[in-house]
Amino acid sequence: MTGSESGSSQEGGSEGGFIELDGVEKVFEVRKKTGFMKRERRRVRAVDTISFRVERGEMVGYIGPNGAGKSTTIKMLTGILTPSAGRLRVAGIDPSRERTRLAHRIGVVFGQRTTLWWDLPLLDSYRLMHRMYRIPDARYRENLDRLVELLDLGDLLDVPVRQLSLGQRMRGDIVAALLHDPEVLYLDEPTIGLDVISKSKVREFLRELNTERGTTVLLTTHDLQDIEQLCKRVMVIDHGRLMYDGPLAGLHEVGESERTLVVDLERELPPIDAPAPARVVRVEGPRQWLAFPAGESAAPLVARIAAEYPLVDLSVREPDIEAVIATMYGEQAERAIS
Repeated sequence: MTGSESGSSQEGGSEGGFIELDGVEKVFEVRKKTGFMKRERRRVRAVDTISFRVERGEMVGYIGPNGAGKSTTIKMLTGILTPSAGRLRVAGIDPSRERTRLAHRIGVVFGQRTTLWWDLPLLDSYRLMHRMYRIPDARYRENLDRLVELLDLGDLLDVPVRQLSLGQRMRGDIVAALLHDPEVLYLDEPTIGLDVISKSKVREFLRELNTERGTTVLLTTHDLQDIEQLCKRVMVIDHGRLMYDGPLAGLHEVGESERTLVVDLERELPPIDAPAPARVVRVEGPRQWLAFPAGESAAPLVARIAAEYPLVDLSVREPDIEAVIATMYGEQAERAIS
């Protein structure tokens, strides 16, 4: 299943996609000690013939387990790494050949590494970026005021970065990445280690940024709530290969996920006689849990239970995407063995 592949040629972009990868590979040469004075050299394929396109203004989730190739892909998209094979373009630019030119059109936030100066107050870091990116004074002041207000950093501008909490620093890094109005924003684990309130602020801001400014966002994360709340399209990568590219809802179908209907009855009863493929998976007193395919409507099942049982309340719980992806990995491993 593929995502959005059609697109018109954009100004400054490439025909077919604002971000475009065709058969991209990245191979690392690793040396491992095998004995006294002996080392074994082997090749590790971190990204294996990946192709996809992201249109201008899309917000796309790019997910997978540790070591899947997510960060390697982002590093190639920013020009930090050069592909071993294939073609890669961002806004019509080859990142590895024109990294400086591309830097003025992209913003990057790495959740576990800061771009801020550790011993300087937050505002001084921003002033340095003002000069580095040669941002016009009026544009810098306008962007800084808007971003600081939206991310609630007004009281922290004079605080050294080393004294900020992780959530405060993360919001500070997002401001730094956006001061120069980038067209593309790469987010690598932007909510890692944040508390619930900080995560909510960051997600709300990113949603607003994408909607109002049309900023293209590629989001890699292990927090699947980020994907559920922000992205309509998701790509799943494993062992350097693209396993899935399509709408978020379709991911459940591929992973054969299930929704859960939680039913509260007036009194304790035997398990509900549910029509297949729905089935009772748990019973605790008057409460029963029924599983049914995520791709099917809950309406017929609800109507039947309401007509035949003394119903007090019910709710539908959406499937856990993390479990869906785990199922996909398991199925791929089984195919590889067989």
